[in-house]
Amino acid sequence: MPPPDRRFAVSLFSRLRTAKGQANPFPIYEELRSGGDVVAAPWGGYLVTGFDLCDRILRSRDWLEPDARWREQQGSGTRWTAPSSREMSRTLPALNPPEHTRVRRSAGMFDRSTLREIGGTVERITTGLLDDLGERLRDGEADFNAVVSEELPIATIGHWLGLPTADFPRLRKLTHDQVFTQELLPSASQLAVSDAATAELRTYFMELVRHRRAHPGEDPVSRWIATWDTLESDRDKADEAVYYLALFVLLAALETTTTLLSTATLLLLEHRRHWDQLVVQPDLVPAAVEESLRYDPPTHVISRVSSRDCVLDGIEIRKDEMVHLMVGAAHRDPAKHKDSDVFDPHRKQAHIAFSGGIHYCLGAPLARLEAQTLLRQLTQRFPRLALVRRPAWAPRVAFRRLLNLDVALT
Repeated sequence: MPPPDRRFAVSLFSRLRTAKGQANPFPIYEELRSGGDVVAAPWGGYLVTGFDLCDRILRSRDWLEPDARWREQQGSGTRWTAPSSREMSRTLPALNPPEHTRVRRSAGMFDRSTLREIGGTVERITTGLLDDLGERLRDGEADFNAVVSEELPIATIGHWLGLPTADFPRLRKLTHDQVFTQELLPSASQLAVSDAATAELRTYFMELVRHRRAHPGEDPVSRWIATWDTLESDRDKADEAVYYLALFVLLAALETTTTLLSTATLLLLEHRRHWDQLVVQPDLVPAAVEESLRYDPPTHVISRVSSRDCVLDGIEIRKDEMVHLMVGAAHRDPAKHKDSDVFDPHRKQAHIAFSGGIHYCLGAPLARLEAQTLLRQLTQRFPRLALVRRPAWAPRVAFRRLLNLDVALT
């Protein structure tokens, strides 16, 4: 087989990394899909754009997370051996079985009972944030992203973990900085920012674990400490395992959920007919959330490595070679969704916004709860809400983030 031609994707990714490309990457994804379901990536490895193939990889045990072992094999001086990357390799999303199974079972997380408990908190927080939004709208326009979307996830997860309210702004800022190490092609300066944020988050949560060990309560961190004391005889190792769980929960609960809240609101304001439908039919809110997750998911890229030599769509993939599942492109795959570029909450939903298989997102129920609660309250309280101007997007490819969402009442 001839060597893969990587030139096809070079110009596409150059455009994808521009402000225009980040604001609307979907025409670029369409061009990428024209090269087939599997395309050689400019920097090595492969890009997968077909929905069914992405879904199959996520569900297969033959495809692994780029874990600590894999990252170490990439050699020193690479983005995979940066301090922040090494730290992330110890968190739940980067683990493979059997360690993944052990840690996931210890986590517990958001079962029906926990969601019932959190539901009332989410309702109260949302009401308060929309009260604040209403006050600002009386004076004209307001940044919905800053007033609501950035605040609801940190308040929800912070309340659940029992964190001081005064720490919320700091943790939110550190999360925005830390996520660069999880990007597709982070620059050296972005990795430096992520390294610093990760170190600060480690200090914060290790202190939290030590405090909860000395003063246990009825909170998740205290429960994780009790659980890990039965799993790990070395107390320092047990405390570190709890720290990695707390770090994972914060990072998973903030960045992507914030993006979901803003993007869902933006899409409905841009597609006024569907917004007006929610005003009179709030039972349609869950479907609107799912279509938002399909149409423009918070995460546009998920990476996996092959556990063995294999063939994907006629292309040979070697053991330990990486593939990037282009989720944003796969969601617009016309072979999966008719009129895939149309925002339609009434379509039969199918998406991989929360990954799949053993790595299906533990926080998916909470993200859905927050988004559905927000849209129900928002459409009922502000039926005349309107978009003031097109928002700006953060300079990212894998993890979407709106920088602003300016709204007003008409």
